[in-house]
Formats: sequence, structure tokens, C-alpha cells
Amino acid sequence: MRIALVTDTYTPQVNGVTTVVVRIANVLREFGHEVVVVAPRYPGHSPVNPGELRIPSVSFPPYPAIRLSLPQFGVVSRFLDSFAPDIVHVATEGPLGLTGRRYAVQRRIPLVTSYHTNFPQYARHYGAGFIEPLVWKWLRWFHRPAVLTQTPGEAVASELERRGIGRPIVWGRGVDTLHFNPSRRSAGWRRWLAGGDDTAIVLHVGRLAPEKNIDVLAEAWIAARERVGQRATFVIAGEGPDRRRLLTHLPWIRHLGFLDRGKLADVYASADICVLPSRTETCGLVALEAMASGLAVVAADAGGFRESIAHRRSGLLVAPDDAIGFASDILSLVIAPQRRAEIATAARAAAVARDVAPENLELLKQYASAAGLADAGAAPFAA
Repeated sequence: MRIALVTDTYTPQVNGVTTVVVRIANVLREFGHEVVVVAPRYPGHSPVNPGELRIPSVSFPPYPAIRLSLPQFGVVSRFLDSFAPDIVHVATEGPLGLTGRRYAVQRRIPLVTSYHTNFPQYARHYGAGFIEPLVWKWLRWFHRPAVLTQTPGEAVASELERRGIGRPIVWGRGVDTLHFNPSRRSAGWRRWLAGGDDTAIVLHVGRLAPEKNIDVLAEAWIAARERVGQRATFVIAGEGPDRRRLLTHLPWIRHLGFLDRGKLADVYASADICVLPSRTETCGLVALEAMASGLAVVAADAGGFRESIAHRRSGLLVAPDDAIGFASDILSLVIAPQRRAEIATAARAAAVARDVAPENLELLKQYASAAGLADAGAAPFAA
């Protein structure tokens, strides 16, 4: 098969969507299929892969780390025409995603889409909840021509189906348990972050933005630190619009910024507890990465976290806005290393059960099905 991937976020950015798109490209190439990628061009990054078309981008003012590519339908069309894809897979609903959608519809090529980001909830977090009905309407329009819409969570797939959005199918919630592995635990990282093996490292990984419930994280960590004192150190890996405000409010945390995939796996494995209060995760891949790395995860009882974590067995779930509940669970794990180790062992086993290998084979079946559905006339090819 010849697959064209179109995405509004890609390397060198580090986020869940990029992780999944890179994984798709690698899997397809591993099994002998041909792949091209249309993605934004980032400052200071010059890809040399001839199978990539990078479109110039500008920073998104409310969130400069996000780059938006300007629509260049002619450039993208010529690139994709020369490749002659059997399937176009649009991974995001941004400007490049719209370009890929338009191309597939006009050329009558089977379109696969992905739904990774809970835009209706994001609207509420950014004070624009009144537009939520319009967001759902727009999502229905965007995904309508797709023969399949991949989404990484059962609950999200059910909601999409209920709202008449696309033809949802669950995919994209596997974790690379060879890369994210307890064997990467590093005494050097631990000494640098905590100063000693007796100090528990409490980690948060993710975008520092309102939709990630950062205010609850801050309140929980302040309360936890008051109780645990020197028995724990608090570490954040990530960037975002709330970074400065968070670091001003919590000047004692260790802030690592964005980490590449290798360093991120090292930091996961070298930590002890991972705290994730976001209520907007469609999958919560970050939780699975932490679990695969052998951490005890304390996460919001919401979204995709519910599908990854068995409460009190492979992790702890807390009401999303219960900062004191998060602090109490952090304290309980810091002062009880044996319990923490038991949860971490169960978490690793749960993550291994969600390893990427079986899901990678399922991806190939889904693409073959998409092509077959289109050939059978199931694809509406409607704008």
C-alpha cells in the first residue's frame, strides 16, 4: 500500500499525536509499505527525508510552541499526486489536516482520519464553552468523508458514534514497552534530580496548559510537599503557556522542559510516582508510558486514564478537581515504598498487555479494510 500521512504536528515536537504518527510511519515502512508525510516545518529543523513535505509554519499566539502551517493546497497536491497514494490518513483537524481532507475528497481517494484531541472540552477550559455545539458540528463535517476514524479510547469512540462523527474505531493506545522500560532507571538521573536514593521523585509529564488541569497539579503538589518535606522532590517535564505562572508559584520544582524520546524514557524510569490530573485525555498515553517504565501513577478519574488504570491495583484514580485527594495519594505512596513497588509492578504488567506489537498488525488490517470499504462504495467522498 501507498499511504500519505498528513498532520499538523510532527517531529521534532514531542506530544501524543506526534508519537502516534511517527509510529504509524515506522510500522508501515517496517512491513514494506510506502509512506510520505506532510507536516509543518519548524524553526531550526531541516529534515532530509525525501518522503516528507514540510510546509512553513507560524507560531500560534496564545501558545507559541504550537506551529500552524499556512494552507498551500497546490504544493501539497503536487507532492501527493507524484506519490499517488492509495489512502490519505489525516491525523489532525488543523490547517494541514483540512488540506489533506480536501485532497482526498477531490481525488476520490479513501480517507482515514484520527480523533486525538478533545476540542469540545478544550473550548470549556479556555473560557469558550459557549461554542461547544459549534465544535461538535464542525467535527461532524470534518470527519464525514472518512471511511474510518481512529481514536485511542473506547469511551471516546462511543461518544463519537453517538454524535454521528465519522466511523470510529479504536486504535492508537499501545505503548512501546521495550523503549519505556524500568531497565532504563539511572542512578545519575536520580542523584541529579533528588540527591539520594531515599528521596522519592514525583514526576509530571505533559503540556503546561489549562486543559491539563495544571492549577489542580500545583495545589496538590503544594499540599503534598508540606506533608512529605524532604522525603520527595517534584519534577516536571514539559512546556506550555502556563509554564512561567507555574514556576513562579512553585519555585522549588525541578523543570526539565521538553525532552526527546530517549531522555524522557530515562526520566520516567528514574522517577517513582507520576501525577496526571488532566480530565481531557482521549487515551492518556503518558500514563501508559509511565506504567511501562515501572511507576506508580496517580491520575484523574476521567477520560482515557480510566481505561488504562485499575484503581488501587495498577495505579490510583482521583476525582479530577480533588487537589487534596491527589496530595493524600502522593503522600501515601511516598511513605510506603513497598506499596508503591507493588502498584508499579502491576502497572508494568498492565502496560505490557497493551504493547504496540498486536496493535501494529491491527493497523494494517484497518488500512486494508479502509481501501476495501472505499472500493465497495462505502466512502461518501463528500465535502
